[in-house]
Amino acid sequence: MEKNQLYPVFLKVTALETLIVGGGNVALEKLSFLLKSSPDAKVTMISPFFREETIAKANEGKVKMVVGNYDSSLLEGKHIVIATTDVPSVNMQVYNDCKARAILVNLADNPPYCDFYMGGIVTKGNVKIGISTNGKSPTMAKRLRQFFESVLPENIDDLAEYLNKYRDTIKGDFEEKVERMNEFTKGLVEDVKKKINK
Repeated sequence: MEKNQLYPVFLKVTALETLIVGGGNVALEKLSFLLKSSPDAKVTMISPFFREETIAKANEGKVKMVVGNYDSSLLEGKHIVIATTDVPSVNMQVYNDCKARAILVNLADNPPYCDFYMGGIVTKGNVKIGISTNGKSPTMAKRLRQFFESVLPENIDDLAEYLNKYRDTIKGDFEEKVERMNEFTKGLVEDVKKKINK
């Protein structure tokens, strides 16, 4: 059986510069996903044209829109690049330019040419769960997201805040704190299992 070898991380995209190459439906989808997760993400978009819906979405966040064609000079200062054009040669040029500069790149709907995937995300306050199918099935990631949204209690963020305050009161070294927190939160897993099995 194939194993998902992706390493999950949560990026502070408010501190990173993201470039989206393209202005069509796929660009709108990627921009929407990014802004839903991080409304203050720093994003630049380059395209000869932008759909009205994309312009409206961009105006919701801190998105700089550049009308024109892709040029490698746009990569200056960028950390993450997402290529969404319907011109394969342009997407491959973006990919090659990014690889030459050690910039993380994603060619939309082209898993072999992706350093990262944009999976399903469940967010409830400070609690965020990322879901990956290793690029195999975005639909499955979507269904899993819906499942977790339905089983996680609405007050889970209150619990996270409470546990954060409790952690600050625990005395001892790091290992002792981890052990105490593990013991204190053991019942949470059992509660979620009971809810799922109802």
